[in-house]
Amino acid sequence: RRWRSINIRLIELVTLFQGICLGSGFSQKMENMFSKLSSALQHAVEAFQPNQPLMSDYVYHWKAITQYFVDCKDEKRPVESTNIPSHLKQMLAILIEEEAECGAETGPCMEYMLHHKILETLHTLARADCPPGMRQVVLQFFTNLLGKIQQPLLPHISVHRPVHRLMKVCGEVRAAPSENEEIQFLCMVCGKLKENPYLVNFFLEAPKTSQALLATSHSPDSSPSNTATVTASKNTITNPEFGLVNALLSLFQSPDGRISVKACEGLLLLTSLPESVAATILVDHTAFIRTVTDSLITLFKAMPTSMDPSDIECVEAKWGLDVNVDSEDSSPFEGKRSLISFLSWFDYIDQLINIAHENVGSALSAEIHLLFLKPVLQPLLVTTSEVDALSATVLLTRCLRHCCSVTLTKELVKFLLGTETAPEMQPSTTHRLRCLLIERCDHMSDELSTASLKLFEELLKKPCEHIMNSLVLRNLANRAYLDRSLSARSNRDVDGGESDSDESDLLSNTSLSDSDVEEQRIRAGGHHHHHHSSQSGSQLSADDKKSLEDVVNCFMGMLPDELRTSYHMGEVGYETYLSDAYRHFREISVQCLLYEWPTYVRPFEKCSDVQFFEGSFLNVLFDRLSRILDQPYAVNLQVTSVLSQIASYPHPHIHEYFLNPYISLKPGSRSLTTTLRKIVNDLVVRSQRIPVFKPGLLVMRERLTGIRDDDIEMQHECVLYGAIVMEEFCKELAAIAYVKETATSSSAS
Repeated sequence: RRWRSINIRLIELVTLFQGICLGSGFSQKMENMFSKLSSALQHAVEAFQPNQPLMSDYVYHWKAITQYFVDCKDEKRPVESTNIPSHLKQMLAILIEEEAECGAETGPCMEYMLHHKILETLHTLARADCPPGMRQVVLQFFTNLLGKIQQPLLPHISVHRPVHRLMKVCGEVRAAPSENEEIQFLCMVCGKLKENPYLVNFFLEAPKTSQALLATSHSPDSSPSNTATVTASKNTITNPEFGLVNALLSLFQSPDGRISVKACEGLLLLTSLPESVAATILVDHTAFIRTVTDSLITLFKAMPTSMDPSDIECVEAKWGLDVNVDSEDSSPFEGKRSLISFLSWFDYIDQLINIAHENVGSALSAEIHLLFLKPVLQPLLVTTSEVDALSATVLLTRCLRHCCSVTLTKELVKFLLGTETAPEMQPSTTHRLRCLLIERCDHMSDELSTASLKLFEELLKKPCEHIMNSLVLRNLANRAYLDRSLSARSNRDVDGGESDSDESDLLSNTSLSDSDVEEQRIRAGGHHHHHHSSQSGSQLSADDKKSLEDVVNCFMGMLPDELRTSYHMGEVGYETYLSDAYRHFREISVQCLLYEWPTYVRPFEKCSDVQFFEGSFLNVLFDRLSRILDQPYAVNLQVTSVLSQIASYPHPHIHEYFLNPYISLKPGSRSLTTTLRKIVNDLVVRSQRIPVFKPGLLVMRERLTGIRDDDIEMQHECVLYGAIVMEEFCKELAAIAYVKETATSSSAS
């Protein structure tokens, strides 16, 4: 007591002298000096005083704070010139020390804080910001208290109620001096809720008429089971509030970028909580969904309507890492900052939807579709201005490529392709945007065509079953491309008693597909895996090997020897494509595991005999492929890339239609193989009209491989490049057919 008396007397003397000096006109610096001197005297006296029980020290510091307000006569005196911050730090240090001594049990100092509602009093002082700067000091104390005390505090009503009320103070004033402390406090609370999600129910505020809803949550004995009451009664809440979300949304609008990013991090944590009540209130009763969507729209409209496609593709943008400075940018271009901001925010939305509660992710994706994709982006995609349409297409492709969330991907697919699942009619006009984008794959502008093809290539890479159904599979479902008269005649032969020994004849019959032979085996009493049952590992039977060799040789021999040049470079076969084909097929197969795709082709009895139309997408691709000798090299690469992507999918109808060169098509129908054969016939005729065709082919291949670097313009470049692309495409198809057949046989074994 004597030491404390000396301490108090010394501080009173310093304070008195400070007041005299201020009354005499001393400067603010002098005031700060006396404040520091007072604090130093306090610490010095405390260092020399004998050790006291933690409880008495804790009570002493708290009473010292309350005594200040009793004695205070200058309400404008800043908190930094008082000892309040020092006392609060000592109170926190005592609580930490007490917890280290008591372990999991609540110590007397903590009991004192909870019983005397100290946090409630501090919240009142912070709200009034008295003395000036008190709000920042209290926010720091709350943040450190929640972060450094290990025992759970939020379940106590004496803690979560003042915490909840303090949240409403945050974000009240735009660009307030306490913004940094406010966001640290809010993020600390979000982190605590992430550790114990059920605690979020303490911060779902209902009107007074509905307070009974959360009554069970406001007890020290609260547990996760208490949330059942909230869930069961959520429909009784009228206009509930989520103060934590509202505070973070206010700070998200801060002009300080660091504060805004931290607010977004807090929202990420809140949206990922598994509590359905909190997710429903966040979606229906806060401005979160609309604020996020409006920000995306604002950033998009800030960009120029037309930009260089290469700039859009090459710019690096990742949310939270936007630290580039224009003065240090080595490759600036108009609109780069706005483009980075848009792509970064889109990346944030993608991350948020990917980890968010299902209700939040679905609502945000639907809102983006409704307010951004249709009214804002679609007009630029369908515009008659090629420059604007090109920029919008490339930007959409970039967004689609980096989109990882399944929910947002499905919404983008729905926007681009619609929801139709029935076979297409010719011409197809069911979905305007889908039809326009497909038509642009065959646009007179090669640049716009290439951009549209890249968009569909990115679509085909996405793990969404509806993409393949919409573009390809719904038109192959009835196998209407086959000539059924030949299949029916073969079926009668099998039903008439054809023996199993004649299976090799069936396989060698080029008028039948492998799938038709399989159907005949089934009708004759065989089994699905009849020709695999005696094999082990990835080995194929003799008949299967012969069939596979026939298919591979068909693609490899598609182009006559005199039109090939790869053997001059030491690349004879399709082996160079096997590694990529294996990797690609493995990735696609894993992606398609969740699809309800059949293992075998659909029997004719279950197929409708309708007029075959391959669909507008395949129709455009085959048309483009048929002009491979008249198109630029870049366009040819993109067309063949999309076709090989489709051919790699493990669906029996795709394998039959794309990779079986021996199927008999209906009159007027075409497949990938028939299109390739027409190209070869045209190439043979053209090669005879070009005097230096073979030397020109060699020159072009040497240019492509980097052996020759001259830029001398040659005649018939499109034909020469087309012949090289044609040769490599046939090798790639042979590799895909080999990989798919061996992988399927291995799986069946």
